[in-house]
Amino acid sequence: MLEFAHKPVMLEECMEGLSLKDGGVWFDGTVGGGGHSYEILKRTAPSGRLIATDLDDEAIVSATERLKPFDGRFSIYKSNYKDYASVFESAGIDCIDGALLDFGVSSHQIDDEDRGFTYRNANAPLDMRMNRSAELTAETVLNTYTEERLTRILKTYGEETFAKQIARNVVKQRAIKPLKTSGEFAEIIRGSIPAKFRFGAPCERKSFQAVRIEVNGELDGLYELVLSLTKRLKKGGRIAILTFHSLEDRIVKEAFRYLESPCMCPKSLPVCVCGKQPEIKIITKKPITATEQELEENSRSKCAKLRIAEKI
Repeated sequence: MLEFAHKPVMLEECMEGLSLKDGGVWFDGTVGGGGHSYEILKRTAPSGRLIATDLDDEAIVSATERLKPFDGRFSIYKSNYKDYASVFESAGIDCIDGALLDFGVSSHQIDDEDRGFTYRNANAPLDMRMNRSAELTAETVLNTYTEERLTRILKTYGEETFAKQIARNVVKQRAIKPLKTSGEFAEIIRGSIPAKFRFGAPCERKSFQAVRIEVNGELDGLYELVLSLTKRLKKGGRIAILTFHSLEDRIVKEAFRYLESPCMCPKSLPVCVCGKQPEIKIITKKPITATEQELEENSRSKCAKLRIAEKI
């Protein structure tokens, strides 16, 4: 087993965006290796409290060890960040001073050949579960979903132009022999995309992303989560969200826009009847991206976008 390691993306930008202060209650919905959480606890000393969640057992063990210098000031729960309400109830809290959500797959998960997140490890099993006790795996998706459903997943979650061809070839191959490894799936992808389109970014990336999103239900309820979690912020509290592909970023952008908007009535009405009031101020009119220095030091920050909003 690899030592759990994950370099936090845009660490300084996230900490500045949260407008950290001494004390308060803070939420890290994706604790990972504990990099962001460590800085939150460090910068809210001596009395700041952290509530964190993660689905990965290895991440929880690693983060717990890393955060030992702040023992007594943090609690980590094995839970999906979307279930934050039950976590807050267990922790005995109602409102928070700030929240951080990092939707990226950790470096550890990508590099661990047993996880199957990447096309670079040809012999890796088709797993892709962030929560290794969950039932649904990439192998199940690729070997049991209909061609139509696979096409929809690859097109919607991966924005893959050749989704139909890839799905058709997956179904053909599994009729001969069920898919078992990342390499087998990657080979099908490469064989389904015309050579003149296999340039630039690795052609396998979009399809692997799509299957990973399906396995982990990453986009399910994300819009509603952003709305409801933001409502748990105290006045002046901030929420910072790191996304790593356009689908996530679009959802966050739309949720922030809704929360910031006043009247949502149709323009045809002469007066407002909805009574909606702005709930947040968007701090980042355009998302923050990684600096050139960080891009050189951490290539996985390339696709990252950070959006920040403040409760009013």
